[in-house]
Amino acid sequence: MTLEGADARPSADRSVGGLYRAQYQPMVRLAYLLTGSQATAEDLVQDSFVQVQRNWDHVREPVAYLRTTVVNAARAHHRRAGRERARFPDLVTATVAPETPIVLDALASLPYRQRAALVLKFYEDRPEAEIADALGCRPATVRSLVHRGLATLRKVIT
Repeated sequence: MTLEGADARPSADRSVGGLYRAQYQPMVRLAYLLTGSQATAEDLVQDSFVQVQRNWDHVREPVAYLRTTVVNAARAHHRRAGRERARFPDLVTATVAPETPIVLDALASLPYRQRAALVLKFYEDRPEAEIADALGCRPATVRSLVHRGLATLRKVIT
């Protein structure tokens, strides 16, 4: 029961299971890089698989759909966290654990869209068109986000 090709889709239940087996760990890593939290990443990926299952009959490219769902879930997580920090500044902290490597700290300091563009480009090795689809922008915007994100990372890390 392997998933045929990157985005192939055999019969419904088996292929969702195959998609889960093939893509769970890569999607958790993606979500972790976008959120900085393993527990949050796992929750977001689980929720994303539920959404894929719900829309399975309409999904043409399951892996791309799943990736976009994970990226959108991470974006929504950051929006909620930002609202919580604004509403309860003394109760919610956005500290990074001391064991987190400097690159993850630097990534966490970037605006979400820059971080997502960098992670999708360099970690996921996705082409600009796919990144643009996942972020809901144009490929030229992706280039700009990557350029600005790298410039900020260079300042922070050096």
